[in-house]
Amino acid sequence: MVTRKAEKQLDSFFESFAGATAPLLMMDYDGTLAPFRVDRYRARPWGGVRELLVRIQRQGQTRIVIITGRPAGEIAPLLGMERAPEVWGLHGAERLLPDGRHKLKHAPPRARAKLGELHKRLRRDALGGLFEEKSNAAVMHWRGVPAKKAQLIEQKTRELFEPLAEMYGLTLLKFESGLELRAGPEKGDAVRTLLQETGRGKHPAAFLGDDFTDEGAFRAIEGRGLGVLVRREKRETAASVWLQPPEELRSFLAQWSRACRSLGAQRIPA
Repeated sequence: MVTRKAEKQLDSFFESFAGATAPLLMMDYDGTLAPFRVDRYRARPWGGVRELLVRIQRQGQTRIVIITGRPAGEIAPLLGMERAPEVWGLHGAERLLPDGRHKLKHAPPRARAKLGELHKRLRRDALGGLFEEKSNAAVMHWRGVPAKKAQLIEQKTRELFEPLAEMYGLTLLKFESGLELRAGPEKGDAVRTLLQETGRGKHPAAFLGDDFTDEGAFRAIEGRGLGVLVRREKRETAASVWLQPPEELRSFLAQWSRACRSLGAQRIPA
């Protein structure tokens, strides 16, 4: 529920659009724009969210960027917008531009070798969970699994992952119903890069996320824009504002679209 304090923060943020140019709208995907699904290929946006993003896109003034832990190529088919947005995948190690250009920051050789060994092992035995193989990570999911079994999967995964964390350039990343052993940048690095590219003019910026993996992005945008936690239950966070999806998320995006009417004539290149 949006509190009175949050309402004032949102009003102040959207008032800053007056006379500004090229706002930057950065968003996580799973849990933020779309509800979680055990089958991640069925995770479609909350009702009305796609339409609001298309409206913002058609206005031609906002730079829309998705920053996700998924491989970047998975987002456009799920999001289903008229034109594919810019996507930073693998928590920022991968960048897929709207024109199709693709950039990937490879993990260091020793990390790749260790991850390759781990991938091979988990393909044989996924410890009872759902194993996801990434170019820069090994991921174990247990969403939708009964509590006792989930605890056992987490315990076994930690026993396997934790000795490798902080070695070979690898770090352990906790998220809801899963663990990821990975190499490379995190979402906060992507946000900092995007803010730097946007420049120091009057460019309203926001990052919307839901999970623990989004906290680095909330910290990165502090003082430069608005961090928005999007989830059903509130938790401790570095974000400035908490919104409950889907109603308050839709309201935020509609307000973003209305605020764009006060912008100057500058348009974001397609």
